[in-house]
Amino acid sequence: MLNAMIVDDEAPARSELRYLLEETGRIDGIVEASSAREAIERLMESRPDVLFLDISMPKTSGMQLAEALHRLKNPPAVVFVTAFSEYALEAFDIDATDYLMKPVETDRLRQALDKVQARMKPQTNARSAVERIPVEKGGRKVLVPVDQIRYIEAKDDYSCIYTDTDRFLSTISLAQLENKLSPHGFFRVHRGYIVNLEYVEDVEVVSSGILQLGINGIEGKKISVSRRRVVQLKRALGL
Repeated sequence: MLNAMIVDDEAPARSELRYLLEETGRIDGIVEASSAREAIERLMESRPDVLFLDISMPKTSGMQLAEALHRLKNPPAVVFVTAFSEYALEAFDIDATDYLMKPVETDRLRQALDKVQARMKPQTNARSAVERIPVEKGGRKVLVPVDQIRYIEAKDDYSCIYTDTDRFLSTISLAQLENKLSPHGFFRVHRGYIVNLEYVEDVEVVSSGILQLGINGIEGKKISVSRRRVVQLKRALGL
């Protein structure tokens, strides 16, 4: 069972989402807030597992609140609930668990709860659950061991998975691969890239303080790091 907080400046929207969450039978308690400021006050009193967060709110937007929470040591999962589709890439760039469009559909809400609970599982369980990734190669399915993957790149509707000797296509989205592979030492450095930290060979500072990564076994490839990910990446690499 999960504890949730709904943050939305519109009372009818909060009530509708509360009803849908209660109908799932997977929520233990729900706290509501009508603004980012109230949400912060409530967070001091309670520790929800997940925030269902509207983006368009007066003064401090949901995106700004999510960025602030993302800096916490153990932040709650964030699921955006919004009428605006154009912020989806930015949302996942700050590690949102999911992005729901209003009006929220029950099945889609259940999927979001599945993702929240998956992120809360101990890493040891996650490690045993994923050891190989199914990919396409020459018209057939191939299972690639995760420890052979150097990095993954988003390409249109596919994910390109690179080993030191080959490239494979997968229909699994980058966001889904991030959830599956994070316990295996993979890190999403950019909205378009996931890297296996074990194979990061060098870190270079280029113009305007942007970081680029060199990948062992992939000659000539440099992967840029999103500014929002720099601090986390340095921590993950022990820099």
